[in-house]
Amino acid sequence: MKPQFRYLNKPALEPVPGCSWADKMVLNPAIVKDPNSDEIHMLFRATGPWSQKRRAGCHDPYPIFLGYAKSKDGGQTWEADFSRPALAPALGYEEHELYITDIHGDKVLNYANGCVEDPRIFYLEGQLYLTVACRPFPPGPYWLSSQHPPVQTRFEYVPSWIFEGNEAEPFVLTARSNDTVSVLYKLNLNELKQGNYEGAFQYVGPLTEGHVSDNRDVFLFPEKMRIAGKEQYLMVHRPMKVVPFEGGGAVHKPSIYLAAAERIEDFASPNASHRLLAHPVFEWEENRVGASWPPVSLGNKEWLLSYHGKKDAQLGYTQSFMILREQEDDFPLVIHRCSDRLMFAERDWEMPEDYPTPCLFTTGGIVMGEDLIMSYGAADQKIGISWVNFHELVAYLRKFDENGIEFCP
Repeated sequence: MKPQFRYLNKPALEPVPGCSWADKMVLNPAIVKDPNSDEIHMLFRATGPWSQKRRAGCHDPYPIFLGYAKSKDGGQTWEADFSRPALAPALGYEEHELYITDIHGDKVLNYANGCVEDPRIFYLEGQLYLTVACRPFPPGPYWLSSQHPPVQTRFEYVPSWIFEGNEAEPFVLTARSNDTVSVLYKLNLNELKQGNYEGAFQYVGPLTEGHVSDNRDVFLFPEKMRIAGKEQYLMVHRPMKVVPFEGGGAVHKPSIYLAAAERIEDFASPNASHRLLAHPVFEWEENRVGASWPPVSLGNKEWLLSYHGKKDAQLGYTQSFMILREQEDDFPLVIHRCSDRLMFAERDWEMPEDYPTPCLFTTGGIVMGEDLIMSYGAADQKIGISWVNFHELVAYLRKFDENGIEFCP
């Protein structure tokens, strides 16, 4: 029997009129359970005009921030702090303003200067981390590109000196396209929930190479795996341009990749090895697929992985699931993949407003009791919460093989 998903009948959070950093969009939340209680903590993406950084002759910059919220009742209600962002981009413009102190105490170029969006929270070797998709400079009111005629604002805040800079410098090349780079932070949950945001985030560094491809939907497995004779970290990512990666020439569409590296800093370098995990197969995912939130262990070297697909602007973003199994001295493989789209926009408040595309986009999932609790962005502007019986979901996924073909009874 297909598992029954339960949803809040209204947004868990939505934009706050007059809030300069969150009056346009509040969406794409990551969640984590408090290890010391049943509270759930959330980091969500938000944007507003932020007119204090507006440049003459340009639109408001609309940088993207992370806000903080918590729930004490299993996700039914949420208390959000809209007094200030939890994590804000630096919004430097001159070259000397584009540096940040990383977790090692070194001054490094700040790939999160322009925006921090689409958070994912996960444990790695027992420590809590956060990934965010970042741009070197703020993108402006990017939804205007969906209007007719479209208005492009992506480069309004990219300074002219970037186009005169050293083409051998990865940051310069990334900034010229203002594409997304996924950045890793170490997250201190105690500092976060006490409202000490300045002490909650430590910049680790980029995990992807923006000059190779715009890349997001990035997170890591919680422990190293043995791959190619070495103990390596394992990362999930979704490049927009897949041709530079192994197998990309055969699929040509944004797809789910795995990457392995002996050191975290090697992911954003040629030292990482990559393997195609899943590409668009079914009609509802014709345009692209990407992983949605960090994998959940099922035991016996198996992992539940949520993923999203998109066909077109009419069908929009929808969600399904797959199960992976670790291989001996190799990358994990898909062993079960559901051919159904199990979650999709249905409620009025999930339908398009400023965007033409229906969107239900999960970015967080945790198991509490018998339920898998998921947080998602709706209509690219609001936040929803969903529940499903975890064991019923997993049992249903096992009815399908690795190609999405249902086993005969």
